[in-house]
Amino acid sequence: MVVLFAVVATSCSKKMGELSSDYVYCNPSPLVEKGGKVDATVTVNFPAKFFPKKATLTVTPVLVAANGAEQKGQPVYYQGEKVKGNDPVIAYKTGGNATFKTSFDYAPDYAKSGLYLDLKATAGSKTYDLPRVKIADGVVATESLASADNVTPAYGKDNFVKDTFRKYIATMIYEYQSTNLRTSQTQTDDMKALNKAVAATRTDDRQELDGIDMVSTASPEGSYQLNERLAAGREKSSSNYLNSMLKKAKVSGTITPEQIAEDWDGFRQLVSESDIQDKQLILDVLGRFSDPNQREAEIRNLSAAYTELADKILPQLRYSKVTATVKNIGKTNEEIAAVWASQPDSLTVEEALHYASLLDNEDARIPVYEKIAQIYPNDPRALNNLAGIYYKKGNYDKAAELWKQVKSIDPTNPQASLNQGLIALHNGDIRNAETLIGNGALASEYGEAMGTVNTLKGNYEEAINQFGDVKTNNKAVAQICAGKLQDASTTLNAVANPDGMTSYLKAIIAARQSNSEAVVSNLKEAIKLDPSLAQKAENDIEFAKYASAITGL
Repeated sequence: MVVLFAVVATSCSKKMGELSSDYVYCNPSPLVEKGGKVDATVTVNFPAKFFPKKATLTVTPVLVAANGAEQKGQPVYYQGEKVKGNDPVIAYKTGGNATFKTSFDYAPDYAKSGLYLDLKATAGSKTYDLPRVKIADGVVATESLASADNVTPAYGKDNFVKDTFRKYIATMIYEYQSTNLRTSQTQTDDMKALNKAVAATRTDDRQELDGIDMVSTASPEGSYQLNERLAAGREKSSSNYLNSMLKKAKVSGTITPEQIAEDWDGFRQLVSESDIQDKQLILDVLGRFSDPNQREAEIRNLSAAYTELADKILPQLRYSKVTATVKNIGKTNEEIAAVWASQPDSLTVEEALHYASLLDNEDARIPVYEKIAQIYPNDPRALNNLAGIYYKKGNYDKAAELWKQVKSIDPTNPQASLNQGLIALHNGDIRNAETLIGNGALASEYGEAMGTVNTLKGNYEEAINQFGDVKTNNKAVAQICAGKLQDASTTLNAVANPDGMTSYLKAIIAARQSNSEAVVSNLKEAIKLDPSLAQKAENDIEFAKYASAITGL
């Protein structure tokens, strides 16, 4: 808004004249709230013969709300040419320019407001007030529409997996250049455990054999052709034994064999882990030569080292390695629900939390989470998730109390830290919220929470990046404030559960695009879903141009 100065004073001895309309500019106009602050730059171009030579002028910016509340900014001072002082001097004959910045704390009452200048002039012993001058109308406070109340709390996820797999591994060692499987190798502790696990799948209806993998190989010595035959022979012997084992146990299963003529990878690993003489020389040979025959020849040249290899390393590479995978069949969702109804404490904590996640109605989850917390008092996830339900219901005190309990169980719990940050943000404590949410950076909901913090801090681009692919009202607020109206429209159209604020933000976009029809239709929908938005729209400077069209909506 432009305010001009009328020059009433015609000499330096007269009183300073009343300010009217000329040469006073406010940027921005209307004012804009950003990061909880309302900042403005005021420029005054004092005209010639306005400022008496012996006068001083105190200029105090004042933000005045429609309800009469006021905030005064820092006063600035100017003086005439014959005043002894250190303030900026304004010449009487030529006038002069003056620019200063001012800042106010934003509160909702100031959405509908005006920025004024209070002026106090002094000439000699006389001090008098000039009439207050209005220089800007209203505060655009779209940023403040971002709300902690709309952020998804961080939930403790269950680790339930219906079917799990356990591997039983046994290695059967063969003698030098032999393909005969020794009985001693079928009676090792590992092989006995493998046999027992496989046999158990026949009688336990919660287990089944998923398959048996087997790798047979020869040590890297002698000709490659010989080692191929040895690996094939060991595979055959081991396969025969495994088929016999399956037949005896009356278990059906598939054996998947693999042959490795010379296990150079195993050789390298065993040498690396050993303390044999010339270990590094052997590893250097493996690195320099890729041909297996040349490798063996070079290693044999290290006579002392080769003796140790023959005694300690090579015998371990004449094997068939067997891996039996047993599938443990977990409870179905229906089975878990049935057990919960009759004997909930017999479920594992993962099964119980999974059951809670299956319930569509959050009210139905409340007693389930309460019961889980009783059964498993040292696991904080049920309490954390229960608090999340209360938070979404608007019971912030109850949510805060429960999250405090979670932190007493697990002081570093990232979900509870983030959620306590949401409570702080709800209470307007952005600084504490940022710290707490930062402590919850490991929670999957971190981006949405910190994106909301940065929106309210005025860091719109950073906020948009943190929101990522999340489609929420809060993200749209950041995009609107960053001037990305099309992106904001795309976000709002993808909000999973649109509410009154979703339509309200669409109306703001329409207003900025001068689409009066869309302004009205979206505000109608917003007020239908949330009647409290009617009063907000009347006070919102975003809709100043459409006041007559939206009155009575």
